[in-house]
Amino acid sequence: MSTAPTGNARRMIAVVVLVPVIAALALWAFAWPAARTAPRDLPLGVAGPAAATAQVEKQLAQHEGAFELHRYKDEAAARDAIEDRTVYGAVVVTAGGPRLLTASAASPVVAQLLQQAVAEQAAAKGAQVTTVDVVAAPAADPRGAALNASVLPLALAGMAAGAVVAFSGLRGTRAALVLVGASALVGVAAAGVADSWLGVITGDWWAQAGVFALAALAVSGAVAGLAALLGTAGVGIVAGVIMLFGNPWSGAASAPQMLPEPAGTIGQWLPPGASATLTRSVAYFDGAAATGPALTLAWWAVLGLGAVLLGSALKDRRKNVEPRVTERELARIG
Repeated sequence: MSTAPTGNARRMIAVVVLVPVIAALALWAFAWPAARTAPRDLPLGVAGPAAATAQVEKQLAQHEGAFELHRYKDEAAARDAIEDRTVYGAVVVTAGGPRLLTASAASPVVAQLLQQAVAEQAAAKGAQVTTVDVVAAPAADPRGAALNASVLPLALAGMAAGAVVAFSGLRGTRAALVLVGASALVGVAAAGVADSWLGVITGDWWAQAGVFALAALAVSGAVAGLAALLGTAGVGIVAGVIMLFGNPWSGAASAPQMLPEPAGTIGQWLPPGASATLTRSVAYFDGAAATGPALTLAWWAVLGLGAVLLGSALKDRRKNVEPRVTERELARIG
């Protein structure tokens, strides 16, 4: 006689089936962007007279879908565009040969890619390329490895703060204040390590601390907020999204335009990608192009804290509106 699986057996079967699915999903989320890294509509400038730049534009257009070309009248305009983070680099056509302007601070990987692409085209014509790093990465982190490595710790700090608030029973305004205070301390500690100690982050110290704090608050608010609305499952949902998609799709190691779509776009909507982009803008480009990622992190933080307050209000309302039990009088018989 066959018996139905017990509760423990069903849980064991669910774990056996779920673990390989999660492993495959994680492998896809991390390996797919890495295996498909290539320029896709990468903003690149071309400077010089139209007659002189036509041939360069034609050669760059042969890399179908790789570059989004922006035209500038001279080298000064191209430099301004790089410093404003409108383009990652620019090819300046001069009488002595092409000059390549890069910004390794924006992405060392992209700067190297542009050097290789332009050098190959110049070599075919027997010319040499002069490369100028307009906005160089700091000497302590020339490959951007430290900035890339800072994305995950900030996300983990935010998840830890949000989980502690959710599991400790803090609610409402008190929980929101704890999240803000913890995130502020995370920002100060991160700036102290990355700027004061390691020297891998430059720029205004307090502005950078604010970026780190906002990045941590965006994650911690989302974790605590969804937990306030859905219970402990909310912690797992936000942690899964951040770890499986936010971290590998952040573009911190290269650039969002180097990732396959829609990973590059989605990554910038999530806190790790937005924080990496905002960190570069504030640390190396005097805040250029910082509005978009700053608003993304701010929306995550505001919505998360709002969910914390809403969840607390809903719980209080459920407690106050409990069904009243009315006693019925026993009817006499006879």
